[in-house]
Amino acid sequence: SSPGRGGGRCGHRAIIPRSVPVKHAFVNAARQARAICETRATLNTPPENPIHQLPLWRRIAVWPLAATVRLWARTLRVSIPEEDLRIVTLQGQPTLFILWHNRLFIAADLARRFRGGHPMCGLISASRDGGWLSAFYSSAGVKVIRGSSSRLGREAATALIAELRAGNDVGITPDGPRGPVYVMKPGALIVARRSHSRVVLAGFDYESSWRVPSWDGFHLPKPFSRVHLRIVQVGAEEMEDRDEAARRLGARLAEINPDRRPAPVRSRG
Repeated sequence: SSPGRGGGRCGHRAIIPRSVPVKHAFVNAARQARAICETRATLNTPPENPIHQLPLWRRIAVWPLAATVRLWARTLRVSIPEEDLRIVTLQGQPTLFILWHNRLFIAADLARRFRGGHPMCGLISASRDGGWLSAFYSSAGVKVIRGSSSRLGREAATALIAELRAGNDVGITPDGPRGPVYVMKPGALIVARRSHSRVVLAGFDYESSWRVPSWDGFHLPKPFSRVHLRIVQVGAEEMEDRDEAARRLGARLAEINPDRRPAPVRSRG
């Protein structure tokens, strides 16, 4: 028989392998190299929203300050209406406390005085300043959840909801961590609605206090001065319209937290 096409013998047709286009091979190699680089970059890149932690020696240095603040808080004379006292001391269900950022000074003392040692945790910013506050409240016996509306917000909200469902109290400052002061963000209401927990507004009316030149004019009540504590329970029906509820409850929270002394004006240089 005659040779097959391509010069094969015994009538067998020769199989000629197809060559791989050089251009396609180059593109595939480039894609693989790019994928490897992207993977390495992902593994070596720190998180976009890191949680700032203090070194151990600084956390230790905070303990004497926390002890001083606890003694300071015990000198304050706290008055509270009978109905408000009944609300704040009610046990049997976890409570979400909402208070302004500049009233945080005696927030930990609130749990010791009126919650009978009920476990309390608070939301503290993931920023560098939040690292100091975290160390301070941890030494005061308050469990800390790190995060804010601008940093790790979803993770923090999930952690707070888990704490409430586990039966622990939670404290949130709806105008923190950087303001605007006395403007309630809706994050606290989202946590309340998803956890189905009891919600109260906490008011601290300081008869005499120093004001720190910070963004919120932080209150430092003077030792042995009087503090008028107000506790207002919020019904579930009051949180149905999130944005309207934030506006309305923010106004109520401002009403029970009067400023007897104006905050110092920060110099812009």
